[in-house]
Amino acid sequence: MPQSNSKTAPLADAYAQSLLELARERQVAEPVGQELDKLRQIIESDPAFQLYLEDPTIGSEDRRAVLDKALSGEVSTLVLNFLHVANEHGRLGLLTQIAGGYDVLLDEWLGKIEVDVTVAQRLDAEKLETVRQRISKALGKDAVVHQYVDPDIIGGLVLRVQDRVIDASVKHQLAEIQRRLLAARPSATPSGEPKQNTERND
Repeated sequence: MPQSNSKTAPLADAYAQSLLELARERQVAEPVGQELDKLRQIIESDPAFQLYLEDPTIGSEDRRAVLDKALSGEVSTLVLNFLHVANEHGRLGLLTQIAGGYDVLLDEWLGKIEVDVTVAQRLDAEKLETVRQRISKALGKDAVVHQYVDPDIIGGLVLRVQDRVIDASVKHQLAEIQRRLLAARPSATPSGEPKQNTERND
């Protein structure tokens, strides 16, 4: 999930909020989110396109013409008009951040929450759905689960919910047991050192 950790992120979030409000008025909030996700995937897979969007030497009219040619009929009028506005203000370089911010805001509005689940072996659809339902019940929100596999955790699972990590892996449990055993181990008496006689002979 995107995080507001850069100087430009608040501005991207403001654009995302404005777009979501327009999309909600037109009852197309989710389709618009899907369109932004596709645009983000295109940009992330083509660094040259990202550089083109950011290039200050390219005039906004030239870039608008390219956007119209490439995206007319591929995205909704609302999204295309939004891209035109972002282009006029020189903010197309923030498009991936805007898409990410929109995704987070949309999930909040829909009562959903993104959760990363890491397991030692891939879960089948039925088991993953069981995990999703339990997480949803625990969080009080509709969890959108993304599954990752890491054999190093041995068993159990690791959950990442926004900035919070819940480690219920076997690896973590073993490490915790080892830490407790080491903490409880008594201090060893130095070998070869005679024990002091504290008794007094009067």
